[in-house]
Amino acid sequence: MLTIDRAIIDAIVAHARRDHPDEACGVVAGEIGSDVPRRHIPMDNAARSMTFYEFDSMEHLRVWREMDDLDEEPVVIYHSHTATEAYPSRTDVSFAGEPNAHYLLVSTREPDSEEIRSFRIVDGVVTEEEVNIVDATVKA
Repeated sequence: MLTIDRAIIDAIVAHARRDHPDEACGVVAGEIGSDVPRRHIPMDNAARSMTFYEFDSMEHLRVWREMDDLDEEPVVIYHSHTATEAYPSRTDVSFAGEPNAHYLLVSTREPDSEEIRSFRIVDGVVTEEEVNIVDATVKA
């Protein structure tokens, strides 16, 4: 299960809406081994495509080095689908290279609503998981 702060989800959805009709992409970093997404890092889709996303190679290197320097890892790797459901495409599966990451997809095909789903992708096997959106500003 992916547990993620509502503010981060809202920022991801805003990024997806802002980049629509192109796919948006980015990561949410967290402390190594924690599986807790803490820091939203929107990235540029170098492909500038409605059907494909690709991290800019220099930005990718910079972000991964920054996470390494901060003892972080990519807990969530996200992107949007602009005309289809929030489910990984064959291309998404083939490029999924972080076996410990949650792959979050946001569909912006409907103008007034979003479909948000999360998956684990390991060795080409896609497993959907529950998304638990929490309000981190509220103390239990």
